[in-house]
Amino acid sequence: MDSNAVEILNTEANSAEEEVAIIPSFLPIASLSLSFFPSSTQFLINPRFSRLFSRHPNKVKIPTQASSLTHLSLSSPPPSRISFKSTISATPLQSPLSIAPRRPVDPSSAAALRRAAVVWFRNDLRVHDNECLNSANDECVSVLPVYCFDPRDYGKSSSGFDKTGPFRAQFLIESVSELRKNLQARGSNLVVRVGKPESVLVELAKEIGADAIYAHREVSHDEVKAEGKIETAMKEEGVEVKYFWGSTLYHLDDLPFEIQDLPSNYGAFKDRVQKLEIRKTIAALDQLKSLPSRGDVQLGDIPSLLDLGINPSARTSQEGKQTMIGGETEALNKLKSFAADCKARLTKGNQKGGNNSVFGANFSCKISPWLAMGSISPRSMFDELKKTISASSTPRNGPGDTGLNWLMYELLWRDFFRFITKKYSSAKTQLEAGPATACTGALA
Repeated sequence: MDSNAVEILNTEANSAEEEVAIIPSFLPIASLSLSFFPSSTQFLINPRFSRLFSRHPNKVKIPTQASSLTHLSLSSPPPSRISFKSTISATPLQSPLSIAPRRPVDPSSAAALRRAAVVWFRNDLRVHDNECLNSANDECVSVLPVYCFDPRDYGKSSSGFDKTGPFRAQFLIESVSELRKNLQARGSNLVVRVGKPESVLVELAKEIGADAIYAHREVSHDEVKAEGKIETAMKEEGVEVKYFWGSTLYHLDDLPFEIQDLPSNYGAFKDRVQKLEIRKTIAALDQLKSLPSRGDVQLGDIPSLLDLGINPSARTSQEGKQTMIGGETEALNKLKSFAADCKARLTKGNQKGGNNSVFGANFSCKISPWLAMGSISPRSMFDELKKTISASSTPRNGPGDTGLNWLMYELLWRDFFRFITKKYSSAKTQLEAGPATACTGALA
């Protein structure tokens, strides 16, 4: 071999030997195997070159950033041919070129998670039985819960009345505060803004690079208009809007008719839906996905009554004490108290053999305010009372006197009005609508 070639080869061998000695331990390593059969090549005899393989006669460790190559084996059975074989190591490489996960084609795969999503809380201020929140947590890498105090809901109406009174506003503020605490206890938090949702949500979606907005649908005309504005704004940004239904006892998708074919009187509605199966409640998650790391989203303060333009001096009752406390915890306590009361009345009526009817002007579950805010769901109420009643003995007066049937009666009425509102909430159906009647067949 030419002396210059030998010198170059010796220099390369020394450099390779030095590089082997300084391999950082944290870099992914490719193992290079060289196998040579006897041939006419003479450079292997050189002692300076052979020192490169003194510790591992047939392997050289080479640092690499290749994400798909961790073991390279070169072999040359005949002198004229070299074959390459690659295998993947069980240890994943820590590539500095990694970026945010892409959304794969198969949505059932664990890697199909969305990068980030915004959960828009509206009249669903709870973590129990909240399909919207649970779905976002299952489908996304990170989740940003948001609540907007819409300025259009406050101040004076065209008739001079308060759009939102001090009692309701204070109850709402407490419900939002309770929601933030419940989210914090599960590793998440709540972003609060005072502003129009169609503007706030677009801004936040851009800031965190959200793939989707998750929200529960509402039914009134103004709420449906707000949904339309948000869908238009998100479409321009390429962000999907996913809606869920969670405000009624019977699910919208389970009705035996299309919403435009909804009967216009309660009796016909009750006859067609009361034998439907009620969906099971969704348990609250113990741990929620963390907030997105992208962007610098500030949580924001929960506004006071003064911040909303409401006089706080009228938020107490005549006795000087606040009448109700908002929030999911209080709602669940009210429900348990109501269920225990029903059970006690049922047991007492069975023992005495008297009339144990739960109907009456002074008897009520008194959970309507929490139900309106979504601090508790109708399905949760029904499920809790069903478990309580089933654990008790059957009353002598028959099943018609149980609190369960009374609650079903009340919740069915509530469902009817919400479905009717949804049916006639669009401008087109308002023009074509006939009158909805509640008197026909109203008795349960």
